[in-house]
Amino acid sequence: MTCRLKLADGTIRLLPAAVKWEFEYGCGIPCDSFRVTCPWRCADDAILARAARFEAEHDGATGFCGIVDECLVSWSARGSVLTVSGRGMAALLLDNEARSMDYETATLADILRDHVTPYGIARGDTADLPPVRRFSVAGGSSEWSVLDQFARYHGGAAPRFDRSGQLLLGERTGRGTLVIDDRTPLVSLTARDRRYGVLSEVHVQERGNHPRTQVVENTAFKDRGGRCRRIYTMPGKSDYQSMRYRGQFQLDRSARELLCLHTEVAVPFCAWPEDRVRLARTGWGRNGTWKVASTAVSMDEDGFRTRLELVPEETML
Repeated sequence: MTCRLKLADGTIRLLPAAVKWEFEYGCGIPCDSFRVTCPWRCADDAILARAARFEAEHDGATGFCGIVDECLVSWSARGSVLTVSGRGMAALLLDNEARSMDYETATLADILRDHVTPYGIARGDTADLPPVRRFSVAGGSSEWSVLDQFARYHGGAAPRFDRSGQLLLGERTGRGTLVIDDRTPLVSLTARDRRYGVLSEVHVQERGNHPRTQVVENTAFKDRGGRCRRIYTMPGKSDYQSMRYRGQFQLDRSARELLCLHTEVAVPFCAWPEDRVRLARTGWGRNGTWKVASTAVSMDEDGFRTRLELVPEETML
């Protein structure tokens, strides 16, 4: 693993070989994160105040790109070590508040120009989203929520970032299938079936004197006896599609809580979010194909590990 700090003036500083690291990757919020520990000379402390970006490479490929949140130098009888931690590039959109404004017709180019590119974020695919009439940005919104509302609720696209820090808006496509069978160096495998947090129905309504209301139901969960309703209020003059999508999105996101698997294998970087995992373990009652919802890859004194959160293949990420 090769790790670098990019300072505020653009200077690149190569970090010593890490003795411990962990990278977490998801499919949106919360954003990706990293933590790296390496030997350190206290004489170099002055550069840490200017550390702005972090990059990591593994086997010649980009493993992570994000912002530096914290640098921690500690000393013991064994010497000094530096621990650098931070988040993916989505953090820039989460941390910055948008200016309130109204668009007569908002295009994707408008949203990127006003709410994404000012933070040095590049776009990594070419998917196009339809323009939205009378699109409003409410005061107090984060830049992420502006992008998410425009892309997800009006265009049906889920914004996310790749490992090189580029914004993706295209269709989700997994890159491969990991097989976990009796030959896999498996550390642990658990299944969780939980009803708490799963929604049975969502009511989405407009503001105003005569608001419209859209109702979306999770009939499969209701048939199992689930009863958990939520009511959301959309900005005024929301169109039918965005209201419907908002309700369905809330149902689909909560459905991830119903059933998920957690597995850990002694192999680094073996699967990524949106990939598929085919379980074929002797004596395991939930074999079949699953989808990766999140990945955490680590290295320490015990070696390499990859932890995967798996959800049913049809689950929306």
